[in-house]
Amino acid sequence: MKKIGTILKFELGNYFGSKSYLISTILLALLCVGIMFAPRIKESFTSGSPSSDKETDAEDESDQENESVYAYYDASGIMDEGLLAQVYPDVKLQKCKDAAEVESLVKSEDAELGYVVYSTSEYTYYVYNKGVFDDYTGAFDSYLSMLAKKQYSEAHDLDFDELMSLDYTDIQAKEVILGKDSTSNYWYCYILVIVIFMLIVMYGMSIATGVANEKSNRSIEILVTTTNSRDILFGKVFAGTVATFFQVGLIMAALLISYNFNKEYWGGFMGTVLNIPSDVLIAFAVFGLGGFLFYAFMYGALGALVSKIEDLNKSAGTAQMIVMIVYFVVLMNLTNVDGLVIKICSYLPISSYSAMFARVAMGDVATWEVVISAIILYISVIGMGVLGGKIFRNSTLRYGNPIKLSGAVKELRHKK
Repeated sequence: MKKIGTILKFELGNYFGSKSYLISTILLALLCVGIMFAPRIKESFTSGSPSSDKETDAEDESDQENESVYAYYDASGIMDEGLLAQVYPDVKLQKCKDAAEVESLVKSEDAELGYVVYSTSEYTYYVYNKGVFDDYTGAFDSYLSMLAKKQYSEAHDLDFDELMSLDYTDIQAKEVILGKDSTSNYWYCYILVIVIFMLIVMYGMSIATGVANEKSNRSIEILVTTTNSRDILFGKVFAGTVATFFQVGLIMAALLISYNFNKEYWGGFMGTVLNIPSDVLIAFAVFGLGGFLFYAFMYGALGALVSKIEDLNKSAGTAQMIVMIVYFVVLMNLTNVDGLVIKICSYLPISSYSAMFARVAMGDVATWEVVISAIILYISVIGMGVLGGKIFRNSTLRYGNPIKLSGAVKELRHKK
């Protein structure tokens, strides 16, 4: 343990002595603080400005100039222009003499939309370019429905306003959530799953690169003569873990503290994203740490299988593929965290770091399930550490072509 501590101290010195590490940490933390303070700063510059009234008038004039124009032609003479204006209060309505004029205005882009009405149940609408998510029929369908009800009321001597008041009764519903609110929890869960994925890929490759680099310049030969190779791997992995979670913790602390200081300047969405319950943060820390250690040992062992840095991507491809598959499987099932796929993934050490965390954040999971999953994960971390240490020891002094992971494991079996 003393030698692991020595290596840990040395590797941490390399991390915290690296200008790129320190500068990136400080810049990201300052960026988060700047983003959270942006609405406050913006308001301090805009409020109370002498030119604000003039700017408001200019904006009003600009809004009038940019007002949408809808053209329409009443082919059957049934339309109620007053009712139409109520449906489209912020739109300039232009009446046309025939359908050809409607089409011409839309084609020349003088009108955004055009409607030709034949009856309360039939019409044609014109649009020049329709977007993927554009819906131009909903409001007009409602207008024709209201028009039909008005005609029916007049024909049967009914009070149209009373009929509409019944149709649009204001219903008040009070929501009481007894379990988890997946809607509000979705976004921060989504973001944190991406964060842990990026940490594993970025810092896992960093650990593997460090091992491969020492092997390629043969400095590993000096290290293994004075220190157990397994201690070297453990020291490197623990140092990478401390450096990673220090950086992430500092950035998240800067983000959350600055957000809480400027909470009143942000809308509900940001509050939903950053209002993370303590149990979710604990689950993220426990499973995120376990998942990171599991893959860090794997990356460290894979780094020892190559003699040249350029061969590292090929050797680490197995770990990269596993991480990517887990990432997509979990993200695709975030809307069904109580489903069979996520439940299975939440007990597998290769995926529980994100799957069980997602279940804690958004699903219905018992405490004993979380405990069992955590135990399986950390036992697997120890197993991966032992296996990685043996692969590391057997591979560090072997040079030449990259060693296949399957070949390294077979050698360990034969030695037993």
